[in-house]
Amino acid sequence: MTDTALPGATSAPATTQSSVGSRLKSIFGGSVGNLVEWYDWYAYSAFSLYFAKSFFPKSDPTAELLNAAAIFALGFIMRPIGGWLMGVYADSYGRRAALSLSVLLMCGGSLVIALTPSYATIGIWAPALLVLARLVQGISLGGEYGASATYLSEVATKESRGFYSSFQYVTLIMGQLTALAVLLILQFFVLTSAQLEAWGWRIPFIIGALCAVVAFWLRRNMVESDQFEALRGQKAQRPSLFSHLKALSQHPRAVMVVVGLTMGGTVAFYTYTIYMQKFLVNTVGLTKDQSTLISAAALFLFMCLQPVFGALSDRIGRRPLLIGFGVLGVTLTVPLLSTLATTKSPLMAFALIMVALLIVSGYTSINAVVKAELFPAEVRAIGVALPYAITVSLFGGTAEYIALYFKAAGVESYYYWYVTFCIACSLMVYLAMPDTRKSSHIDRDEDRLRATTID
Repeated sequence: MTDTALPGATSAPATTQSSVGSRLKSIFGGSVGNLVEWYDWYAYSAFSLYFAKSFFPKSDPTAELLNAAAIFALGFIMRPIGGWLMGVYADSYGRRAALSLSVLLMCGGSLVIALTPSYATIGIWAPALLVLARLVQGISLGGEYGASATYLSEVATKESRGFYSSFQYVTLIMGQLTALAVLLILQFFVLTSAQLEAWGWRIPFIIGALCAVVAFWLRRNMVESDQFEALRGQKAQRPSLFSHLKALSQHPRAVMVVVGLTMGGTVAFYTYTIYMQKFLVNTVGLTKDQSTLISAAALFLFMCLQPVFGALSDRIGRRPLLIGFGVLGVTLTVPLLSTLATTKSPLMAFALIMVALLIVSGYTSINAVVKAELFPAEVRAIGVALPYAITVSLFGGTAEYIALYFKAAGVESYYYWYVTFCIACSLMVYLAMPDTRKSSHIDRDEDRLRATTID
């Protein structure tokens, strides 16, 4: 028998993730919970057209949708707070504990939305409860990224870390596609439009809550990562929220690298996924049905690309993929979007979007593992979650608004250059940063574990 401990640890549990079966079970549990969380998050946007009038005073449909969209944005603003709170929790009490709490919070938010009576029944309490639910879900999602990125990176082997961590984006996209699939099934095969508006919109949130319960059970049965287990008991008292921020401040370069490498990637991701469906209708001139079909097909193939690029990073390194995304993004964004704006062929539109998503995969497939490899175990979850959440809120969350603003002003092409500029800023970071596969803090922590093993 052997005990493992990082320097300074007072007691060290035995290794928990040694078997291949245990490792795969843990990776599945971490990934499937991420799918459920993103399904719940996107279900709000997908079904807001139907539930908006239930939560707000009857006025005109546009005002109702704007109110629903404002609450969606409020949930987005909560993501940095969630990244901070849940990051501290993950670094203090464990990745598994944080992942379990995260999916439980998402479950609670979905249940509140599903069960809240309409405005006609309880008045102002209806939108108030909707706001509360989205605040809770925003905190949950903000913490999910850091905890899952840290966990998946820590339980994977060195040789396959890029491959396994890429499943974070696989399940993110799968959650979006699942929400879209539920909408299409209810629309075309189960309920009438009147039934969806009256009560059918509650179904996807009930589905999400039930799936979250299953994900919670799976996560409670996952093993903890060896690196966190070795940190247990390192300090007599749990650090406070602000002491974690102080500890994170000791890694300013890593924090700025997270901000820099995320900036261009998140703008590109939200442009070619979330905003693209509206772009195909408003600018290209395709029908809503065509744009939905193109977006769904492109997202499915995009999802399948993530493990391929993740595995490639395990062979050639993370930095070449990031630089490839940066160079191609800077040189091809304006031509791609300009050509897409003028095409009239749905097939050509699909092909152009797939070229764009192929480029973006150089970022999305490995951004989680790169960030996790930048920080030591004691601040890894908050180091990944907080700067990422802030950057996504500032750049990813505003991408659609900025695109629509330029379009309304009659200078839509300015947005193409804005995306290019953001990617160019990230490219500067990619060129200056080391390849984290070769200088990974996760590897250093594992080497320390092996060096302090006592027979």
